[in-house]
Amino acid sequence: MDFLTAQPSTTAIERDRRRYPRQTVHVQAELHQEGSDIPLRLETTDLSRGGCYIQSMMPLPVAARLRVKLWLDGQPIVILGRVVTLHPQFGNGIMFMDYEGQAEVLLNQYLDAIVS
Repeated sequence: MDFLTAQPSTTAIERDRRRYPRQTVHVQAELHQEGSDIPLRLETTDLSRGGCYIQSMMPLPVAARLRVKLWLDGQPIVILGRVVTLHPQFGNGIMFMDYEGQAEVLLNQYLDAIVS
C-alpha cells in the first residue's frame, strides 16, 4: 500500500491478479503437451477454479498448450490449459482454458469440499 496516495502498490496489484483463490493441495496430474505423446506425471502444489501450479525440475515453456488430467478423489477429470508462468528448475503455473465433460462441475465440487 502506498500510504502517500492511499492506493495499493503495483506489486500488491500484480500479486492479486487471480480470479479464484488457490488451495494448497496435492493432486495427481498427468500433462500432455500439444504435439507430444509423452505424458508427464506430476503433482499439483496448489489448485483453483482457474488453474494450478505444478512442480517440475524441467518446466514447460510459457504458452505451451496442455491436456491436463487431474485425479480428484480417485476420479479423473480432463482440462485443457496453457502454461502461463515458468520458474526454472521449479515448475509452471497453468491456466485452465476449457473443460471436458463434467470436469468443471467436479472440480468446483472438489474445491468446495476442501474449503468447507
